[in-house]
Amino acid sequence: MVSNRCKMAVKEELKKLGLHYIVVELGEVEVMENLTLNQRSELKEALNHSGLELMDDKRAVLIEKIKNVIIDMVHHSDEVIKVNFSEYLSEKLNHDYTYLANLFSEIQGVTIEHFIINHKIERIKELIIYDELNISEIAWKMNYSSVAHLSNQFKKVTGLSPSHFKKMKDKRRSPLEDI
Repeated sequence: MVSNRCKMAVKEELKKLGLHYIVVELGEVEVMENLTLNQRSELKEALNHSGLELMDDKRAVLIEKIKNVIIDMVHHSDEVIKVNFSEYLSEKLNHDYTYLANLFSEIQGVTIEHFIINHKIERIKELIIYDELNISEIAWKMNYSSVAHLSNQFKKVTGLSPSHFKKMKDKRRSPLEDI
């Protein structure tokens, strides 16, 4: 689950099946009942119809948790992280960063760093479109060392400078699920 809409869909499916949830967070659900094989199967099918999946593989669950921490940090937090992201991720998930990075690369076919950069660029596009902050303020907000660093990374990923992107009439953004 990568959005509040996903959380709402999961809650609705649980309610339809008569299941009571304790927690529905991004990538994680805790229900009061012990699910029977039939209930589990029904839930899995209902989630599939909503475009979601029930994950049993602990490695896949950990990958989703990594994605959710990154998405939350980049898209939903105004807090500037003061520590290295590797330390932040390790603390959040209680795993060694090297293990997380190797697992992520193996399963996703892309490094955690690349995943973060893609999400940061998508967030920068959003901030440029909102036009509430100038590029210097965006660079600071997104924890770049300089405007030049942001601009170089933006151009490397999109092929456009931030100022050229801002001038475009048809600004292309990607849904978070597709990044």
